[in-house]
Amino acid sequence: MSNSLCNEKMSLVEKLGVHLEKREQLAPVAARILSYIILTGKTGTTFEDMVKVLCASKSTISNHLNHLQDLNKIHYFTKTGDRKKYFVINTDIIMQHIDKMMHDWNEIRELHTEIKAYKETINNEKLEIDEEKFDLNFHSDYIKFIDGATSSMEELRTKITNNPYTH
Repeated sequence: MSNSLCNEKMSLVEKLGVHLEKREQLAPVAARILSYIILTGKTGTTFEDMVKVLCASKSTISNHLNHLQDLNKIHYFTKTGDRKKYFVINTDIIMQHIDKMMHDWNEIRELHTEIKAYKETINNEKLEIDEEKFDLNFHSDYIKFIDGATSSMEELRTKITNNPYTH
């Protein structure tokens, strides 16, 4: 790999690492390991490569690899005649992430639906002056947005299920 590609990869490892650190609530080194594995692809990466590239101690890399395996975010394979373990991303984490997003969106949708219904009741039963009535457009628009996003995510989920992406 050329030097510029290596630099670009490591820059992306850092950016993706920061994102995964927050989203997955991972330790910084674990997030960088996961990022590096994602960006290495289906060829996998070895323990030795990660120690060298991520500039962390063997025990640190080992502990975080074990943790990521326990979380079912990565797994490894071996090659015939080669004693090394090659770590790759567990493709199920894509589906886990989609399912979590859709669950969260559904909760938000239900909350906005309830708030909108409450405000409609107040508007219809309690408030007679138009200027005092709740504006319901935000809730309607937000629910519509969530429905569209959910529909798109369901379509993506179906595509992944029918034709799984590889790492």
